[in-house]
Amino acid sequence: MTIEVFSGTTTPSSAAATLIGTPTEDPKELPIQGASVFNKPASHIIELLASRSATSSAVYIYDVAEQVGFGTLTKTWSSAMESTAPVISLQTRAGAGLSLVGRLSEGSSQDLVKGAVLTAYTTPAGLAAMVESLSYLPPATSNSRLIIQVPAVTTVGPSFALSPTLASLSATFAILPDNLVVLLSATPQESIDLAALSYKLTSSHVVHIFDHHGISRESGHGFVPSLQLKETPALDVPELIRWSGYQFFDYVGDLNAETVVVLLNGPLALMAKSIVAHTSGLGVVVVRVLRPWDGDAFKQCLPDTVKEVHVFDDVPNEVCQGNLFVDVFGSLYGPNSPGPLVRAHRVTPTRTLSFLSNPDHFSTLLTELSHQVPAATHLDAYSTRKLLFFSTPKSALSPLPQTVANSFTSTVSVRLLTDHDIFSKSGGITADKIVLSPRSEGTDILPMAAAFPSGTADFICVLDANLLKSHSLLNQAKSGAIVLVISPWSSELPYNLPPAVLLAAVEKKLRIFTLDAKAISSGFGAELGAAQDTVQRVVVYLAVLRLYLGKAASEPAVRKLAEGVAREVAQGSQLAKISASSWAALEEVDLHIPPAADGGDAKPPSPLKQFEFNAIAVETADGQTVVNGSKVSSWHDAAKHLLFPSVFTPPTPPSEEAEEYVQDPSLRPELPEHTYLVTCTVNRRLTPVDYDRNVFHLEFDTMGTGLKYAVGEALGVHGWNDEQEVLDFCMWYGVDPQRLITIPVAANEGKMYTRTIFQALQQQTDLFGRPTKSFYAELAAYATSPADRLALQFIGAPEGSSTFKKLGEKDTVTFAEILQRYPSARPGIETLCEMIGDIKPRHYSIASAQSAVGNRVDLLVVTVEWTAPNGTLHYGQCTRYLAGLKVGQKVTVSIKPSVMKLPPDNMQPIIMAGLGTGAAPFRAFLQHRALLAQQGIPVGPTYYYFGSRHRHQEYLYGEEIEAYVLDGTITKAGLAFSRDGPKKVYIQHLMLEDAAVLASLLKNQTGVFYLCGPTWPVPDVYEALVGALVKNEGHTPESAGEFLMSLKEEERYVLEVY
Repeated sequence: MTIEVFSGTTTPSSAAATLIGTPTEDPKELPIQGASVFNKPASHIIELLASRSATSSAVYIYDVAEQVGFGTLTKTWSSAMESTAPVISLQTRAGAGLSLVGRLSEGSSQDLVKGAVLTAYTTPAGLAAMVESLSYLPPATSNSRLIIQVPAVTTVGPSFALSPTLASLSATFAILPDNLVVLLSATPQESIDLAALSYKLTSSHVVHIFDHHGISRESGHGFVPSLQLKETPALDVPELIRWSGYQFFDYVGDLNAETVVVLLNGPLALMAKSIVAHTSGLGVVVVRVLRPWDGDAFKQCLPDTVKEVHVFDDVPNEVCQGNLFVDVFGSLYGPNSPGPLVRAHRVTPTRTLSFLSNPDHFSTLLTELSHQVPAATHLDAYSTRKLLFFSTPKSALSPLPQTVANSFTSTVSVRLLTDHDIFSKSGGITADKIVLSPRSEGTDILPMAAAFPSGTADFICVLDANLLKSHSLLNQAKSGAIVLVISPWSSELPYNLPPAVLLAAVEKKLRIFTLDAKAISSGFGAELGAAQDTVQRVVVYLAVLRLYLGKAASEPAVRKLAEGVAREVAQGSQLAKISASSWAALEEVDLHIPPAADGGDAKPPSPLKQFEFNAIAVETADGQTVVNGSKVSSWHDAAKHLLFPSVFTPPTPPSEEAEEYVQDPSLRPELPEHTYLVTCTVNRRLTPVDYDRNVFHLEFDTMGTGLKYAVGEALGVHGWNDEQEVLDFCMWYGVDPQRLITIPVAANEGKMYTRTIFQALQQQTDLFGRPTKSFYAELAAYATSPADRLALQFIGAPEGSSTFKKLGEKDTVTFAEILQRYPSARPGIETLCEMIGDIKPRHYSIASAQSAVGNRVDLLVVTVEWTAPNGTLHYGQCTRYLAGLKVGQKVTVSIKPSVMKLPPDNMQPIIMAGLGTGAAPFRAFLQHRALLAQQGIPVGPTYYYFGSRHRHQEYLYGEEIEAYVLDGTITKAGLAFSRDGPKKVYIQHLMLEDAAVLASLLKNQTGVFYLCGPTWPVPDVYEALVGALVKNEGHTPESAGEFLMSLKEEERYVLEVY
């Protein structure tokens, strides 16, 4: 893979042009040179690496990634360059990630040998939404694996501030599948290297999380994509990571430290590494590889002298326990050694922003942990110089900061970061921060917030003087700093600014200069034949250089620096005239506070606003500005996109009931989904009572709830635990079921709700679910018996993986059974509820079409029960709840989108294959098509294949199917009852009989194939379709497989299997 980078002092019109040249150039033909150094933002290079067709077969861009400025360039390149992989846009919603799992399904692509290395872009919040789907990922291979690039930036708080917090992943890390590697990077070079490395780990799926809040968006960092130049050896994951030059963990600080701080790699970790350089007795462990967790490597990197380990975890609220603490605790507390004292520090999103905006607070905290006397620690080097530009987006002077930064790149290290605030002012505000430092100062990199703390700017340039009236900008300046205001005001300036601004300027002894750049440029524009905006930028640029260089500035020296920038505007004597005019027009303001006017009842001035970073913008090659993922005509529109995203999504039919049925948050306050309270009207068993499978049909009345669903969607049932089992547990645990307890709302910082213990254990807490590994480690801390404590520590530690697997997969133990097995471990009931977590809704394909049944929703369910090795009878929590429903009973439900959708054209043929309760969505399909036919609307051919064991016991909805065959709704029905004859017959056998028709429907008539049911028949059904295409449509097995894969991309080969 190759990349071309433009050199020179001019700035191309877009990042895409800078990285890849003109759209007609193909980087595949240009070799990467080992000495090539990139100076563009690391996030742009990560997109370029990930989007090459030599790297990925397809790039899935989730909306949440685009909303933070990651993925827009990939889309631009996909339409301009052949070497870019195909791009698929996806929305983040319930079931996110299912399309990725489906694409990697072994059954649907087992004959393919290429084209299955998928890249996805999403955010931490988006990854949290995908985690349930990722549990179904097939094993990774060199030709079939998933790489997820995660820009770490999240919207938090009422002001929509952007934060690098990973709090949304606090519960996600514990349930990620074992075959998934999690890499975390902080610096630009590291981000590029680990992005490249993620595609070299060919035996694993990979999640790469990098800092997109600041460092990866900065320009000016030099780095070389060295990993791409190396031939990758055949090594396992740990060895390959070490081969790349990195370790699972980095230890920095005192080699004899008694206190060690542990953090995930990211902005706070970079700050901590800098702090320990000035603090004795303190060390820092930075976690670069979170999964697989290597407990032995972690222990080896700790000094032998360590007595306390402090684990900093990103969490949504103060009462949540982070997963990093569980990993560290499990590694240090083995059955043979108690290890050092491990303490948890819960870092909420607001606390993360506080540490970043006030680095001294973070420094003081770490110093106190080391039992040292806190002292002033300045993370930013004294030799650095800091320039800050404030402007409004789309103004003529917006490119100026980049031009200024480019002027210094040949002599000093330059960092430039651009942030936007689209809420505090109509039209938005842009802040460009530039940090200049000597090249010899070392390679340590700090987050911009720490390198450029509030109140440390040496030079501020306000490119729109009106901003000083509304915002507190001068608080960013250090004492004695220089401020340049582009404005026609000079001596009038003090009379046009709020008193608070003038007071700050006087107290800080600022030197404020004004420049009327527009007046100067208007005089030269016609003479030079150049655009006035261009001349205006040169005028301001000359003034910035003069003021910043100070005593070192002379008019000839400044003019010489400007020659490269002004080449297209003026040269020689003309540039000298512009320079002289700019030089002469600079006026220093005599700072004084004007006497207050006799206003009597004058209205007090409005409080000044603070700049808040809440938007990321990307400039595309076609000149479009994409803000928070949306192409907008004005920056004010960007705020609307963030505040009201539903307004800007593809339109849906208006609903008069939208406001009438507002959800009551007191109904189930812990549930993030929009829930509805429906009433059970029918609970009818479909299989005989003496049959070993209880398949039953449910109907719910939705009248008055506002519940709407589309054909093929799923119903999420928020089931309850068995009443008697809950009461029995309360009695055994020694708690009063009617006592009130207060529990935090998961993933909602600071929100709490109150209910009885019985309500919490029956309706919310997954008491009879399967324990996670972290539960054992957490429970160990509450065990009073040494035997119980050591056993729980062992199961929760890496060494106990086989025991944990046996307990979960073979013994199928529940949380309640583990508590009974280790009775000395008894946390308080509130703590226990938080440790266990909530009951997850179970989703069932809806077996009805609302267009046909109205205010009703139907389900087709089979009860799940099994006997554990110890003889205990276990039940599926939700199917047991549903099977016991009485007519008239209320049930809390929610709606989940599904891949099972009817085609947009009613004339498109559909082929449905359902096994057992997999017939549910097809009943909805048939109801809808039958209704269309009754209304005289023509529909295409409808083929229905159904499979179960016995016709007389398990022909689900058989009477309806026969009626649909008779009235022509079903063109042909293929019924496979595998146990009724001497030879087992499955649906794939019946499909082979119709091979010619099915192949023609798919190939020539835009037909759609659906399969719903268990996973096991997927390979055989796939083979049947491949065989049909080979025999009847002239395909080879390989081209038939590729054709089916293309149908999957078009949503014409749809699998919903479990």
